[in-house]
Amino acid sequence: MQASFLTAVVLPLALAIIMLSMGLSLVPEDFLRVTKYPKAVVIGLISQLILLPIIGLIIAKIVPMQPAIAMGLMIIALCPGGVSSNVITFLAKGDVALSVTLTAFSSFITVFTIPIFGNLAYQHFIGKTAAIALPIGATILQIFLMTLLPISLGMIFRQILPEIALGLEKVTNRLAVAFLALIILLLIIREWHNLPTFIVQVGLGVVLLNTISMLAGFYLSKLLKLNAPQQICIAIEVGVQNGTLAIAITAGLLNNPDMAVPAAIYSLFMNVTALIAINYGRKLAAKNPASEPLATKV
Repeated sequence: MQASFLTAVVLPLALAIIMLSMGLSLVPEDFLRVTKYPKAVVIGLISQLILLPIIGLIIAKIVPMQPAIAMGLMIIALCPGGVSSNVITFLAKGDVALSVTLTAFSSFITVFTIPIFGNLAYQHFIGKTAAIALPIGATILQIFLMTLLPISLGMIFRQILPEIALGLEKVTNRLAVAFLALIILLLIIREWHNLPTFIVQVGLGVVLLNTISMLAGFYLSKLLKLNAPQQICIAIEVGVQNGTLAIAITAGLLNNPDMAVPAAIYSLFMNVTALIAINYGRKLAAKNPASEPLATKV
């Protein structure tokens, strides 16, 4: 399996399927919800789009790692929440409606923020001469084709044929998981001889980024007096990143498999903290059975 096939075919196809799956789960009301319940949405987006990249930058600067690895860690921090965050939030008894809204909005917003801040990070960690490796205009177009277009198609299909869309959503969800597993496996095989070194270099950074960001999202929500399901949701949204998009950007757009290593390891590790969040959220829900219905609270 050659790297060119991975970056040219498997990555774009996997990402398109994942984004299509998310689009099939969305309706226009998910985007209108921000006008009805702005506080939780704003706190969630601040945690995802501002707090997370700041935490990522601090970790990349403090923890010793190669420039390419540091850049890969920053790309993960700049990416939107992963589609699986909606399912994890549901299992953790979190606010599912808020989760869908945050995933949708962060996916749209990061189409513009990833090229801008990614370019700045590239200049900082790789060097000024490499700044052209992430051209803003071209990257926005490519991310649009990989994310917003399939999301839009999925939403249109759901509006036209809602029953078929619900059935198709289950199929695309399974395919998305399978493709992500395949991508991670191929990257591990390709970089097998470097993997021990990469784990040493990026393992600590990944653990710190995932755990600190989830705790920061949770306690910021708690400090600002959001309810328990919203706190759980935001913690998960901040911690469960779109690893496929990060791999597509690093191994595909930037053509640097080394930069994709943090995303691959992060995609594995975040499932561990997701299980912890699910266990904690269910225990929290059991202690507070009088909470309002999750699907209507944001």
